[in-house]
Amino acid sequence: NSMGFVHGGMISALADSAMGRALRTIEPGVVRSMSFDLKLSFISAAKVGETLRATGRVVHAGRRTAVTECRVEGPSARLVATASGTFAITREKE
Repeated sequence: NSMGFVHGGMISALADSAMGRALRTIEPGVVRSMSFDLKLSFISAAKVGETLRATGRVVHAGRRTAVTECRVEGPSARLVATASGTFAITREKE
């Protein structure tokens, strides 16, 4: 934004992507995942140009839905945001 900070929507998209990737990587047979609920808590600001790392984790995966969480960190592991999400999932035909 004009103040030199990363827009919250970008951080939200990063967290959503990390949680979806975690789900598709860890849960066998998931061919598609789509978030339908996302909660984000901003902890500290991220400056434009800083490297951000989002780490997603699967909390629970059922047959059709999954719950995930994520930490978005800046330099020196400074916590920028936390997120949780609920995903609709499609699995391979068994």
